[in-house]
Amino acid sequence: MSLLTEQEQDLVTNAIAEAEKLTSGEIRIAVEKHCKGEAFDRATAYFAKLGMDKTKLRNGVLIYLAYEDHKFAIIGDKGINKVVEADFWEITKVAMQAHFSGGNIAHGLIAGITTAGEKLALHFPYQPGDINELPNDIIYMDQSQSKL
Repeated sequence: MSLLTEQEQDLVTNAIAEAEKLTSGEIRIAVEKHCKGEAFDRATAYFAKLGMDKTKLRNGVLIYLAYEDHKFAIIGDKGINKVVEADFWEITKVAMQAHFSGGNIAHGLIAGITTAGEKLALHFPYQPGDINELPNDIIYMDQSQSKL
């Protein structure tokens, strides 16, 4: 059984596209079954591996989920971390966790995307000429194809 249905995957990638219409920031989702160690450390490694630290304004956000281990983390690059409140990522995680606890992974991811997108739009509004620097697809880190 897949983590997300085809329709749910579309909802998540559409949420990323919608959020990014209002900001120069970049949001990505990285998913895998298992996470050895801390989710934040794993997310940090993937952040660099995915080139998220290479955006022009250093305003990328990665939502990492290890679904079999029930672990997740949200990290932002230097640009956004300079301007958000110290507890912003923790508050976002709490909103996501409420959906995850109810078994709704897609809505949890969308809650994180929406919240991060609103904050990105506030501090990094879309400017004429902005380009989408990174793909919006969900990255399944432990599989060769992009969808389960």
